[in-house]
Amino acid sequence: MNNNKSSGIWDSKECVLILIDYQPGVMSFIRSSDPKLVELNARYLAKTALAFDIPIILSTVGVEMGVNQPTIQSLRDEIPNVPEIDRSSMDSWADANFFKAVKDTGRKRLVMCGILTEVCLAYPVVNALKDDYEVSIIADASGGSTRETHDIAVSRMIQAGAVPNTTIAMITEWFRDWSGPLAPAAREIIVPLVKETAIVQDIYPRIEAAKAADARAAAQTHATTT
Repeated sequence: MNNNKSSGIWDSKECVLILIDYQPGVMSFIRSSDPKLVELNARYLAKTALAFDIPIILSTVGVEMGVNQPTIQSLRDEIPNVPEIDRSSMDSWADANFFKAVKDTGRKRLVMCGILTEVCLAYPVVNALKDDYEVSIIADASGGSTRETHDIAVSRMIQAGAVPNTTIAMITEWFRDWSGPLAPAAREIIVPLVKETAIVQDIYPRIEAAKAADARAAAQTHATTT
């Protein structure tokens, strides 16, 4: 377990944003929460990091092996000039190019999120902590194969020394002062983030409820006609 306690608020000038495996095939396994919200949060974290001059590391798995697709286009559109670091290992910390990219930033505070929480996020998080980096995990920008696996993975990372956080909380923690130099960029980010989040939260549950109602109606119709 990492015994280095987080020394207060996480300032943008100290951090690196790490985005792991936001790929179509990998994201199709998310069942812990709405994949659209996970995608939305990751996209806005990337947008914020770019606006706040926070280094961004983007990694994929299995693209060069031909078994996975590259990063989803909506995230790629936010950070078109950030190179993808492709790997074969599920543990990105074990990949030499990934580790070098982290080390080359010169920063020791890693803000990490990825898919799936219990595998490709948890492994590099616990290994980074072991190597005396500080890590904050963004739980709502990460997704697991079930709610249970996501929650247990988050607990595992916290026990190892990671600091849990959420997208909105991390963005506001990075700038903190509405009269500060980052505030204009923050306003341009937070307002649409809140709006888009509300849209996803309102629309998708209704769609699922409508599908369930249609399925029940179809089942009842089938039962009465047989």
